Amino acid sequence: MKIQHFYDERTGTLSYVVADDASRTAVVIDSVADYDISSGRVWFESAETIARFLDESGYGVPFVLDTHAHADHLTAAPFFKERYGAKTVIGASITKVQQTFKLFFNLGDEVPDDGSQFDVLLQDYEKLDVGPFEVEAIPTPGHTPASITYRIEDALFVGDLLFQPDSGTARCDFPGGSSAEQYDSIQKLFELPESTRVFTLHDYQPGGRDLAFESTIGEQRRDNVDIRDGISKEEYVAKRNAAERGKPVPNLILPSVQVNINGGVLPQAESNGVRYLRFPINGFE
Repeated sequence: MKIQHFYDERTGTLSYVVADDASRTAVVIDSVADYDISSGRVWFESAETIARFLDESGYGVPFVLDTHAHADHLTAAPFFKERYGAKTVIGASITKVQQTFKLFFNLGDEVPDDGSQFDVLLQDYEKLDVGPFEVEAIPTPGHTPASITYRIEDALFVGDLLFQPDSGTARCDFPGGSSAEQYDSIQKLFELPESTRVFTLHDYQPGGRDLAFESTIGEQRRDNVDIRDGISKEEYVAKRNAAERGKPVPNLILPSVQVNINGGVLPQAESNGVRYLRFPINGFE
């Protein structure tokens, strides 16, 4: 099994290709569609970089996966579906997030809240048969109620759950988030062998250090500044909640969430041929 990372500097997001060279089969995890909030422009430079790697390697792509409905970037899942015929995959609890944000954005029937925008909805601990390997969906709610970790052999793709040990853990203050649930989710992963590899979704390079995206369960348990061994649930919840008090929301949360709960598909064009997103005034007060 080969794991190749791709870093999107605009959003600090890491996407991954997990591939098998013998069968020339790969999956893409947490892809990024480029979006400029000042102009409303959407393009696919980040996804094209991944596509070049896939094409040069001769990989087929049966699935493109997201760990959750991201709040800081648009998913490029539809790009990989159109280009490679990849089926879009997310956790079945995405319906909880759809129901919450469909109300928040006052979206109509054009955005179903039953998960039907995605080709595959993985139940808790369900295994997706890719062919050369399996992808297990481990429920890890906290950042969102629908967040999942993908386990592929000895590797975990944790989305917004754990960061590198020097950066701690993800925020839990979005609608439906829970620092207590996130603590429980992380403890569940901490029960895995210490050699289990952990691949993170974001790295903001604190102190200007070099990009880092891989650690182990053992390193997280020993060194994570938020949740290393010995930190109680009460301590974690208090620290996490204090860190989030008054914290600004991500710059791209409004376009990202309403697009991502719709499987990454942009709104239909209106009568003038233009697509529009919704930006509620004071929605996060």
